[in-house]
Amino acid sequence: MGNILGGIAIQTVVLVVLDGFGVRGGQPLTYRPASLVLVLEAALVVAVLAVVIAGTQLPASLIVWRLTPAPVLVAVLWVVGLLLLQRAGRSLPWHEDGDAPDGQDRPRGHRRHHVEQQASHKGTSTAKSAVIFGVAALVTLVAGVFLERSGDAIADHIGLSGVLFGATVLAAATSLPEVSTGITSVRNGDYQLAVSDIFGGNAFLPVLFLVGTLVSGQAILPHAENTDIYLTALAALLTLVYAAGLLFRPRRRVAGVGVDSLIVLVLYAAGIGGLVAIATS
Repeated sequence: MGNILGGIAIQTVVLVVLDGFGVRGGQPLTYRPASLVLVLEAALVVAVLAVVIAGTQLPASLIVWRLTPAPVLVAVLWVVGLLLLQRAGRSLPWHEDGDAPDGQDRPRGHRRHHVEQQASHKGTSTAKSAVIFGVAALVTLVAGVFLERSGDAIADHIGLSGVLFGATVLAAATSLPEVSTGITSVRNGDYQLAVSDIFGGNAFLPVLFLVGTLVSGQAILPHAENTDIYLTALAALLTLVYAAGLLFRPRRRVAGVGVDSLIVLVLYAAGIGGLVAIATS
């Protein structure tokens, strides 16, 4: 739980990295991709996290057919959210379909079409691309096992609690794919895709609690500790800061990042301090 919930918090902080090292030009990260669709994605993340917090208060005995209410509701909410986002991506009853003026020059996902054209020109077939994608996904899956096992060993060796290690070091390691894909998207000018990748991943992570419940046959969320609930609230707070940034679109950069990114970084540092205080009390 610490890895999943801590991962949501630290993957939100990945946007600070993209803002500082990926964005080129005068405007910060949240100025260019400003879109109501991204705000809706942030709202979905917060909604899912709210259900997670509510699920921690349910009795562990409330389980039927290896299912508990909260993870099921999280999965349903995620699916419904995806359908609403798909509809919002096509059309919104707002000016410019919810896209802010003077934002991203080219439409979201434009880099994908360019890559498709390059692949077709080089003779790379869809089947070959699918095989490469499948192999990469399998390697990622297997690497996750080694990350967990080696992470446990490191945490035991240095005397760091599993909660702190999972929410910081392990969560940072598992967020590296978002860093690489995000920086690539930002440098290609597809800011909306970069932000959507973070929000979309964060909305999906709590769905893994449903998988864990099915596999173990036990309620997971009711066994959450104070640190887990704390991390969930922290992740929701960081998400709301960036949602506000997407709405207000700050132009000013401070210390090389946008004002919202600086606030997120300060809140995360303070949040980790609070996490240490809870875990060691």
